[in-house]
Amino acid sequence: MSVLVYTESENGKFKKTALEVASYAKAVANQLGTTVTAVTVNAANTSELGNYGVDKVLNVSNSTLEKFNAKSYAEVIKQAAEQEGAKVVVISQSADSKYLAPILAVGLHAGYAPNVVEAPSNTAPFTVKRTAFTNKAFNMTTINTDLKIVGVSNNAFGLVENSASATSEDFSPLIPESGVSVQSVDKATDKVTIADAETVVSAGRGLKGPENWGMIEELAEVLGAATACSKPVSDLGWRPHSEHVGQTGKPVASNLYIAIGISGAIQHLAGINASKVKVVINTDPEAPFFKAADYGVVGDAFEVVPTLIEKLKAFKVANA
Repeated sequence: MSVLVYTESENGKFKKTALEVASYAKAVANQLGTTVTAVTVNAANTSELGNYGVDKVLNVSNSTLEKFNAKSYAEVIKQAAEQEGAKVVVISQSADSKYLAPILAVGLHAGYAPNVVEAPSNTAPFTVKRTAFTNKAFNMTTINTDLKIVGVSNNAFGLVENSASATSEDFSPLIPESGVSVQSVDKATDKVTIADAETVVSAGRGLKGPENWGMIEELAEVLGAATACSKPVSDLGWRPHSEHVGQTGKPVASNLYIAIGISGAIQHLAGINASKVKVVINTDPEAPFFKAADYGVVGDAFEVVPTLIEKLKAFKVANA
């Protein structure tokens, strides 16, 4: 009766969130006195999971699963849980996992707790801490069903190395026709994706136009960060919609979120509240974002950002 964890991969490589949920699954397994089994889909090298406490890997190699399909992927995880007799299934809070989670919960007759930020405070009854009210509060949730699904918030639990000798075996679940076909997939071309980024540099209409985004991209490159934008910016076509963060865009749970020229509408703040440290740069000292920020700079972005880039570059050279 192992803890089952679904570890997402892309182009054969595990995402950071996969290693985080594996770390979380190991913590749960330690509490329950059991092992961790991971289920992967078309992953090239599964041995990496052993570094984060996974004891066994069920590796699915299937060309029909090259493009994500929530119904098909949920069926894969369901059959893996049934084979392993798992009582706890751990998934991430990626966009894909959010789509498959309700389907999986129905298929397994399981209770589902999303947005979990800590290991269970109690296993009998099974109780977890979750964010609520768009990350403005926490609540303690008890899952009373026999089988439980836990959705771990990105960058909440962190990566915890627990070296184990992970064995790998082929897993060939029966995948019925889903009735849904994926025609095409458009992906952002950023070096760092918003979902996996520990640092995000975001900008708004204060940049005055798309021609001024060079300094945002340069700052992101220096910090190893992903670039993002506010909704008006993507609506105006200055930046792709894949970079739009906020309640109506992509949620951000980075360790550091830098907002440049963004006033801080409530919808934007709701989408980035899970970020641990928020820094705002704005000429308007009354901008709503300053009330939510941990650090604020009142100043012209066209003066502050180039200076910040220069100082960061000098710091990296001095500490190389």
